[in-house]
Amino acid sequence: MPDYDVLCIGNAIVDIIAQCDEAFLADNGIIKGAMNLIDAERAELLYRRMGPAVEASGGSAGNTAAGIASFGGRSAYFGKVSRDHLGEIFTHDIHAQGVAFDTKPLIGTPPTARSMIFVTPDGERSMNTYLGACVELGPEDVEADKAAGAAVTYFEGYLWDPPRAKEAIRLTAQHAHAAGRQVSMSLSDSFCVDRYRAEFLDLMRSRTVDIIFANSHEIKSLYQTSSFDEALAQIRKDCRIAAVTRSEKGSVIVNGDDTFVIEATKISELVDTTGAGDLYAAGFLHGYTKGHDLKTCGDLGSLAAGLVIQQIGPRPRQNLKREAEQAGLG
Repeated sequence: MPDYDVLCIGNAIVDIIAQCDEAFLADNGIIKGAMNLIDAERAELLYRRMGPAVEASGGSAGNTAAGIASFGGRSAYFGKVSRDHLGEIFTHDIHAQGVAFDTKPLIGTPPTARSMIFVTPDGERSMNTYLGACVELGPEDVEADKAAGAAVTYFEGYLWDPPRAKEAIRLTAQHAHAAGRQVSMSLSDSFCVDRYRAEFLDLMRSRTVDIIFANSHEIKSLYQTSSFDEALAQIRKDCRIAAVTRSEKGSVIVNGDDTFVIEATKISELVDTTGAGDLYAAGFLHGYTKGHDLKTCGDLGSLAAGLVIQQIGPRPRQNLKREAEQAGLG
């Protein structure tokens, strides 16, 4: 039996979330709906200009790890923080969620990463991320026992930005596959896909990655097509399992010739889309590592995503295990 259900690897980021109007984005040159990488100077500028904010440990894969733990799964996490105030916030939060996190913190500079997330009235989030200590994640941070001991390793495509993180991912994947485990990734962002299209396709076609998570924009960017159906037909050939989210249209899961169409969870109000894809992956991977069929995995993902978008912040306040049981998905 695996020691962990899912090992998540990602940029360890403290999210600083504030609501704003469309004019604020325009006035500050922020690309709506994207993840914008920024330097320390711009991070300070935006922090000064933003309104009242909520601070919480985040980062895409960190959110997924927390979601899996909320479902009652056993999750572990690799990610780099600095030994500073924000690093302590991140470490405390992820441990409090029940996630095994033992990556040694960085001593000195750069400081812990932070992402200023501006949420417009339509619920769309625009992220401005200073990677800080994240870029220091490297092969020396790979814990071989966790890499070999997790049923599935999951990493975020954003990790392709800091170069040494790629080495850490490839090393972790080697440990995982040598132990007969599986590897999954999120494409993260259509701009991220534009930067690393060839490398992402190679990861899939070489079977370094077994399961892909993407949204409709990312998959179309991956195959440079405006047709969702065409992109879906392509990814069906390139990887073993692909789960593609489509906002209010739900999601589609493909596995060889099989297709599973998943309905979106009905919500009362869209508040903040931050973490929707991360929590979808959490629900799916929790179901997958518990041996559920792909339709149920998709339903669990849809449930978790539907809950998190009705609140501010990327980690659901509800106990997901209890929510799944009440929905008949336990």
